[in-house]
Amino acid sequence: MTAGALFAATSGAHAANASPPVILVVGDSLSAEYGLARGTGWVALLEKKLVAEKIAATVVNASISGDTTSGGRSRVPALLARHQPTLVVLELGGNDALRGLSLTMTEANLDAMTQAALQAGARVLLVGMQMPPNYGARYAEQFASIYADVAKKHKAALVPFLLKGVADAPDPLKLFQADRIHPNAAAQPTLLANVWPVLKGLL
Repeated sequence: MTAGALFAATSGAHAANASPPVILVVGDSLSAEYGLARGTGWVALLEKKLVAEKIAATVVNASISGDTTSGGRSRVPALLARHQPTLVVLELGGNDALRGLSLTMTEANLDAMTQAALQAGARVLLVGMQMPPNYGARYAEQFASIYADVAKKHKAALVPFLLKGVADAPDPLKLFQADRIHPNAAAQPTLLANVWPVLKGLL
């Protein structure tokens, strides 16, 4: 067997034995299909998108409605050990701001989760949130910068604002449920469109 044939055979064997990438989504209600029919949230749409793109990857949605970065930080070690993900998507922090929790603590939690995922051999995608103007311009700016700062520190990927094109749409009420907090089913493709280009690049 020639060197070239041997290399091709070996590469083919490695490709056949390689496990499909595992995408672990750790988020809150925005990723947990709160108020939506099962299978209509952006994470479920991501699974369908992967199939359509013929990308063999497994999606594990470990999102919990109402979760904070502290809750996520406590759950991440066990999730990493159990699922051994290739890519970790961190979509947390919105509930921290809604509850007026410390921005310093939020950043520390996101930092710790990112570091834990990287140390486990996974790539990290931080999905950012932004607060409405009534929270104050300074607070909103400081909150949004947390995601960029953590991403820059760890060279992680970043989606600056999950609700881009939804919360800032010309008539955003059409894209939210009655509580005016959670996007409705019509908004979910836009959420996926915000995440997909960055996520695909990581795969």
